Amino acid sequence: MCRSDPGSGQNGEGRPHLDAAFTALLEDSAEELYESAPCGYLSTLMDGTIAKINRTLLDWLGLSREEVVGRKHFSDLLTVGGRLYHETHLAPLLRMQGHAGGITLDMKVADGSRLPVLITSTVKRSGDGRPLLVRTTVFDATDRRSYETELLRARRAAEEARRQAEADREQLREALDVLQQSLLPADLPAVPGMEAASHYHTASSMQLGGDFYDLFPLGDGRFAFFLGDVCGKGPRAAAVTSLVRYTLRAAAFHDPDPLTALATLNAGLLDRYAGDDPRYCTAVFGVLEPRGGTVGVRLAAGGHPPALVLRADGRAEYLPTPGGQLIGVLPDASFTAVRATLHPGDTLLMYTDGLTEARTGDRDDLYGYDALQSFAAGLAPASPHTVIGAFTGLLDAFGDGLDDDTALLALGLPLPSSPVP
Repeated sequence: MCRSDPGSGQNGEGRPHLDAAFTALLEDSAEELYESAPCGYLSTLMDGTIAKINRTLLDWLGLSREEVVGRKHFSDLLTVGGRLYHETHLAPLLRMQGHAGGITLDMKVADGSRLPVLITSTVKRSGDGRPLLVRTTVFDATDRRSYETELLRARRAAEEARRQAEADREQLREALDVLQQSLLPADLPAVPGMEAASHYHTASSMQLGGDFYDLFPLGDGRFAFFLGDVCGKGPRAAAVTSLVRYTLRAAAFHDPDPLTALATLNAGLLDRYAGDDPRYCTAVFGVLEPRGGTVGVRLAAGGHPPALVLRADGRAEYLPTPGGQLIGVLPDASFTAVRATLHPGDTLLMYTDGLTEARTGDRDDLYGYDALQSFAAGLAPASPHTVIGAFTGLLDAFGDGLDDDTALLALGLPLPSSPVP
C-alpha cells in the first residue's frame, strides 16, 4: 500500500531529515529485534569460537556476554551427547553442504539443567566462496519435548486400554479427546477488521487424527495461518502433528515467506524421520496483510487441496496451487505459491481432504471438488462463521461416509455494515 509523505512537499523540502530519522529508527529496531528476538541467535568463527550471541539465548542459558564471546566454542554450550553429535554430524554437514536445519540438541544451562533446542545453521561465505562464519538460529523446544513425552505416555495408555474391558474404553475415549484438542489452538485470536472461524470433525473418537490448523499474529498487523494433514493416525501421527505445528510457527517468526516456511518444514521432517519410518504431510501456509479496506493473502501449498474463496458477488473460486509436492518426502521438494486479495464480503476457506473424499451414494462415489465448489457458491456471500456452520452440517450429513478427520479454517473480511464478532 502506497502512503503519502506528510513531511515533504512537492519540492521535496524536509525529506532528508525525515529519511535520516527513519533510517535511524530502522537501524535501532533491527538491533533490538536481534537482541530480544523470540529465538536465540549466535555467530561463530569456522573453528567454533562464538563471535556474537543475542540476549535471548544468553538469558536462556543463564550466561553473560563476557563469559561467552571469544571465550567459548559453540560445542561448549552443549551437553556431552550434543557435543558428540555436533562433532560427528553437524560440523561435517556444514562443511559439506553449508547448511543444516531442524536439528534437535540439548544445551547446558548455568543452573545445571538442560534446554532442549531446535537449531538451524548456515555458513556465510565471502565473495570468492571462502567460508567466513556460521550463523545459527536456536529455538526453545521445551514444550515440544514435553509434549512428545506426553504423547508417548498416551500411546502406552491406549495400548493397555485396548486390553481392558469395555468399561475402560470410555476412559480411553476421554483421554484421547483431551490429547486431540491439545493439538489444536484452544481459541482463534482476534484479527483486527476480520472474522475467523474453524471446525475440526473427528471421524473416530478412538483414534488421534493428524489434521491441524493454526492462526497467530506476526506483528505489524500481519497474521500467519496454516492448515494441513499428516499421513496416518494415532500417537505417531499426533507426534508428527506436534512437530509440524511447532516448526511452522517457529519458521514464520524467522521468515514469514510461505514458500520458505514450507521448505523449513520439509527439511525438519526429513531430518527427524529419516530411515525406514518416513513421515510426511500436506499443508497450506499463508500470510494476511491488511491493505486499507482489503486484505492481501500470500499463500503456498505442498500437496494440499486448493483453498476456496467465496466472493461477495456470489461466486466461489479455487486458488489453484498445482504442482506443490508432499512435504517430508523429497529433499528438493517444490511448492506452489499464489496471491489473492480479500475484499469486503469475501471469505477464504481452507480444508483437508476428508471433505472431498467423503463417500456419497450407493456406489461410494467421492464428494469431490465440483460438488464442493457448487455447495460453496450456494452459500456466497457468507461470513466465516456462516460458512463453517454450513460445512459442519454437511460433514454431519455424510454420516458413515466420512472416514477421515476433517479440519476447516475460514478467514473473511466483513461488509462495512456487518459487525465483526
